[in-house]
Amino acid sequence: MTDNLHALEEWVSPLLAKLSPGERRKLGNNIGRELRRNQQKRIAVQRNPDGTPYAARKPRQLRGKVGRIKRQMFTRLRQAKYLRLQSTPNTIAIAFAGRVSRIARVHQYGLRDRPGRGQADVQYDRRELLGFTDVDLEMIRDRLLTHLTA
Repeated sequence: MTDNLHALEEWVSPLLAKLSPGERRKLGNNIGRELRRNQQKRIAVQRNPDGTPYAARKPRQLRGKVGRIKRQMFTRLRQAKYLRLQSTPNTIAIAFAGRVSRIARVHQYGLRDRPGRGQADVQYDRRELLGFTDVDLEMIRDRLLTHLTA
């Protein structure tokens, strides 16, 4: 995956150097918004960038609950409020902002963390929230081509 990203970067860098900083920023914002939208959709369907499903949650004892309880992971994390786009003429960055960045980092890398005050440490399964899929790389390439040919 990183080889594809490096190849794309080498191919497009001379073409982007010819654009003005304002045009590069506008192009970066468009690509960044589309990437963020794709990341949000992928988090909603709970898939890693390689297409495998997220590791299942550990079962919890929910007292007195009758019927089906539909629990979805990361409903708030995928909101634009927390999944921020940072763009300059030379870079595009999509990252989690604020306090939720710690939660996202724990799940992204499968680290240990305390779920609450006074509770024991828990080893979380790895769930890649951010990452490039093949569709994302194709979208970036297509957006660059349409912008450069227009």
